[in-house]
Amino acid sequence: MAQRVALARALINSPRLLILDEPLGKLDSLTRFAMQTELFRIWKSQGFTALMVTHDVEEALLLASRVLVFSPRPARILADIHVDWPEPRHRENPRLQELRAHILEQLETGISPLSLA
Repeated sequence: MAQRVALARALINSPRLLILDEPLGKLDSLTRFAMQTELFRIWKSQGFTALMVTHDVEEALLLASRVLVFSPRPARILADIHVDWPEPRHRENPRLQELRAHILEQLETGISPLSLA
């Protein structure tokens, strides 16, 4: 409930830019899935720009139109992924699963930039 209230407070003034730092990180799985859906719905209906930091690769691919993947310190961009498949997005989407696996593999090695088209 606290996460919902914090999100409501952030949205009450109809911001043009919403900055979110791990907004769903402390939620249980079911609540997190529901909040992801709600956040996506609000974002699409309100038309604001959202910048969200998350460590959840699947969450980033589900919610974002663009995902930047950073290396460990010193941080550098490993990938700049434009997510352009249709909405609503689903976790079962083969492209999502492929990108998720590739990103996680690159994060483990942290060696070479991703080459994703």
